[in-house]
Amino acid sequence: MRRFVTAIFILGLSACSEQTDNREESSTTFKAAALPDFTTFTNVQKKKQAFFDYLLPMIREANRRVKQERELVKKWRREGSLSEEEQQQLQELISKYRVKAETEAGQQEVLLNRVNAIPASLVLAQAANESAWGTSRFARQGNNLFGQWCFSKGCGLVPAARNDGAIHEVRSFSSPMESIESYILNLNRHNKYRQLRLIRSKQIEEKGWASGTALAAGLIGYSERGQAYVNEIRHMIDYNGLEQYDRPQSDPQTPGEERAE
Repeated sequence: MRRFVTAIFILGLSACSEQTDNREESSTTFKAAALPDFTTFTNVQKKKQAFFDYLLPMIREANRRVKQERELVKKWRREGSLSEEEQQQLQELISKYRVKAETEAGQQEVLLNRVNAIPASLVLAQAANESAWGTSRFARQGNNLFGQWCFSKGCGLVPAARNDGAIHEVRSFSSPMESIESYILNLNRHNKYRQLRLIRSKQIEEKGWASGTALAAGLIGYSERGQAYVNEIRHMIDYNGLEQYDRPQSDPQTPGEERAE
């Protein structure tokens, strides 16, 4: 069982962890939830657990939204027709996930490959790695938990060690939730992570769910460190016992991925 964090920290996180049937209210709550000051923790284990406890509800919600999008794609393939409102939503998904296929069958295939949940263990490990457990300047000042870049002036924070002539900035987000959703979308649609998505589809086909440890193999292009980065993420997942959050049977709220069809 996960240990409870201190009462003060729980009070600080109550706005983001409280369950509600009102999805619109839930969405607003997650977007408004500020990143706690993780630099105040002196006990490493307590800081780690507090970090996981803070992020996990948002990861579950972000994956729930992706799975809701997936349901629309499955309905389209199953029934062949959608309401006018659903058609509009579908067109937005085709644009959002950068689908270039021209035939309906091709669009369905691409969407079903891209629109799916990312294992919670992978999200947690990368967030911890890229944000120094929520203490980096980019996390504290820009809510950026995953080191994502942007390329227009003023879109984020300028790295102190940026090379002369480089124009990239580390993107700023309005909330940690926005950072999580952007990260998931990045893995789901960027060509760099095609292998990650193929591994996910294969795992789901074989055992009904995908593990972050397996999908980490598709992160070669995420960092200039290549395989060393992949190994580090896998070690973080293993050392911190994060794969428990990937197994659907271990927690009814765990965002298990949809079985491939």
